[in-house]
Amino acid sequence: MLKTSLGRFRAVALLEGLSFVILLFVAMPLKHLAGMPLAVRVVGLAHGLLFVLFLFTLMEVAIAYRWSFARVAGAFVSSLLPFGTFVLDARLRREESQAAVQPAP
Repeated sequence: MLKTSLGRFRAVALLEGLSFVILLFVAMPLKHLAGMPLAVRVVGLAHGLLFVLFLFTLMEVAIAYRWSFARVAGAFVSSLLPFGTFVLDARLRREESQAAVQPAP
């Protein structure tokens, strides 16, 4: 999975999405309901770093695969929505499997 730019992008996107979900549904409630602000600091830092890495790998895959602006914008928006990167990964995986089945012209 990590051998291609698309594989690296999918891996980073999954980690970024997971960190976002943990930030929203674990760390934020811990901060506001249990008075544990350190959870947001730690998870927020990790999520921020993964988000920047997501943007870099998005640029890499967009250039390598010549993605359209709309496709790049859609991938970016998926990172802003909870569970969005999981949906993006499912679409990319489906496209990869369809491309592998279709014969080359």
